[in-house]
Amino acid sequence: MKAVVIEEYGGIEQLKEKELPKPEIGEHQVLVEIYATSINPIDWKVREGYLKEGLPFQFPIILGWDAAGVITKTGSKVTDFKIGDEVYARPATTERGTYAEYVVVDDHLLAQKPNNLDFKEAASVPLTALTAWQCLVDFSHIKEGDKVLIHAGSGGVGSFAIQIAKHFGAYVASTASEKNEALLKELGVDEFINYKEQKFEEILHDYDIIVDTLGGDILDKSFQVLKDGGKLVSIAGNPDKEKATARNIETSFLWLEPNGEQLDKLRKLIEAGKVKPIVGHELPFSEEGIKKAHQLSETHHAQGKIVIYMK
Repeated sequence: MKAVVIEEYGGIEQLKEKELPKPEIGEHQVLVEIYATSINPIDWKVREGYLKEGLPFQFPIILGWDAAGVITKTGSKVTDFKIGDEVYARPATTERGTYAEYVVVDDHLLAQKPNNLDFKEAASVPLTALTAWQCLVDFSHIKEGDKVLIHAGSGGVGSFAIQIAKHFGAYVASTASEKNEALLKELGVDEFINYKEQKFEEILHDYDIIVDTLGGDILDKSFQVLKDGGKLVSIAGNPDKEKATARNIETSFLWLEPNGEQLDKLRKLIEAGKVKPIVGHELPFSEEGIKKAHQLSETHHAQGKIVIYMK
């Protein structure tokens, strides 16, 4: 099968197209022919070697953590899926990711593809939507009437977090640049903060939940917006424990856990029109396409998701 791999850490020049054997499956696994995948910041962070201590990969590494495609083979103990099913997933594999024509997926991490999405749209969902869900539902226990601030609302995680928060009946504020104001208001944002001209920490007060996707100073300043006893969850850094303890604020540095059951819940929301993916860029599956996608992701200014299509 064709795959794009890295054989050492470094810049985009490390991304190489290779022919590799089609992977074998276990009894509780399926083989998915990938029709589309997508790019996430973790892809290039792994490529650069930023996460090599926490994730001890073995080369060659196939990057990629989103898959949408068709099942071509099932393990002997797989009962809920069959050959020909259109599915999407965030596979648990580390060294054999989704920049490839085929990927092995554990059956409990799969869900049927939303029937109102094409494969490219479906491939943009798993990692970012699951991250948003786990930040808001699993950690924050979001409820109707909560005031929620979502940083970088035009990004992959942010755009899903806005929609999930609105589905639960929250009041939502979000930060982005002026060019993304219309998009965020379309997604349901109640209060838009233009981060280039406004200081969110001076405008917003007494929030119940903050979802941070940026880290650094933004994460630190977010404490000023929270009410005592609020919740601060970040996917980009560790919140200050002393500040949290002093004001009884519950914090987390969230690392996504793949989850097929949650993907199925998201499928139902998508099919009901409550949540939709935002695909901002589409590139072909090739060494050059993957390189361009990494460059775009590294700018931190891509609107929505960057999708790589195989079919």
